Amino acid sequence: MVHVSSLASPASAADATAVAARYADVADTERRLAPPVVEAVVNAGFPAHFAPVVHGGAEGDFATLLTSVATVGRGCTSAAWCASVIASAGRLVAALPAPGPEDVWEKGASTVISAGLAPTGTARPVRGGWRVSGGWAYVSAVDFADWALLAARVPEHRGGAAHVRVCAVPRSDYRVEDTWRTIGLRGTGSHTVTLDSVLVPEYRSLPLDVLLAGSAPGESSACHRIPLKAANGLTLAAPLLGSARAALSRWWQIVGSKVTASREGVTPPAEAAPFEHQYARAEGEIDAALLLLESVARRVDEAHWSAHTIARNGRDCALAADLLAGTVGKLVRTAGTRAQDESEELQRRWRDVTCGAGHSGLQFPPAATAYVRFMTGWEPPRTP
Repeated sequence: MVHVSSLASPASAADATAVAARYADVADTERRLAPPVVEAVVNAGFPAHFAPVVHGGAEGDFATLLTSVATVGRGCTSAAWCASVIASAGRLVAALPAPGPEDVWEKGASTVISAGLAPTGTARPVRGGWRVSGGWAYVSAVDFADWALLAARVPEHRGGAAHVRVCAVPRSDYRVEDTWRTIGLRGTGSHTVTLDSVLVPEYRSLPLDVLLAGSAPGESSACHRIPLKAANGLTLAAPLLGSARAALSRWWQIVGSKVTASREGVTPPAEAAPFEHQYARAEGEIDAALLLLESVARRVDEAHWSAHTIARNGRDCALAADLLAGTVGKLVRTAGTRAQDESEELQRRWRDVTCGAGHSGLQFPPAATAYVRFMTGWEPPRTP
């Protein structure tokens, strides 16, 4: 009998890591997670991690999620990315007004939810809810999701101001267009979701501002009262952390042979010191990224919110992503031609980490600007 966990703990993530590693090349080639990997991620408890206890979830914490996602990232970056984003989406569903959560979790907390929170669709008010149309690109894990959370713009209308609304839509109501053709994180299957005038009941939607403020009515659990931007960067950076660790291990396997053996008649054994220095520096940079992300998780879980906390968390997650992408890039450059082979794990991890660090939620310049302006109160002069 397969055990399905309700908490994505490091122990439950270990089995998923082994399965994800076996199918990592398949994910990269097929641009989607293999069914055994999807099953392992679900059974490890990622969809249920933040779901309310009343629906069979664990109401878990971010420190545990960080460790668990990073663990899966050692096996496959794409699997870890999907695990992280579906856990995060489950947390957001808890903010829906009743009976919205009951609809989504009707079959249990292992229901897989994807999310497209860029407001690229439109929602028109109608009796009892909203008519939603549009297309949402880059929706990770949508290949195997049961529901999707999609943000749509509501124009100013009689009795209501313009705003962005997040709607929960079942798989039967949307189409998935095969559009995900990137150089990295290929296995996430982050395709485009399209809706054509789909009716979303009022109780299966809420203003995006509620998620940004962490002010969902009626939710008493701390994990459901966390402002979206305080934790979003952690969701995105955690998969990169585990992948960078695995990249370092693979790099040492490659370069270790260079310092212990010669290529007869071609080159003598390489000098060990430069590789030792590179190893120490890379591990130090990964450890520094870990400390940054652990501090973010700690602040999130303590739930002491302020504008400073949100700005600092954004800065720290973006800085951690910069460190990890830079480290893996240096590993590839110093591993030699072998690392460039299409079949080589190291180059795949380099593509994955580079792609993940390129996410808009992990960009250092806007995060730095927000942090500095909060700390100093400085604003650029307005042009006439």
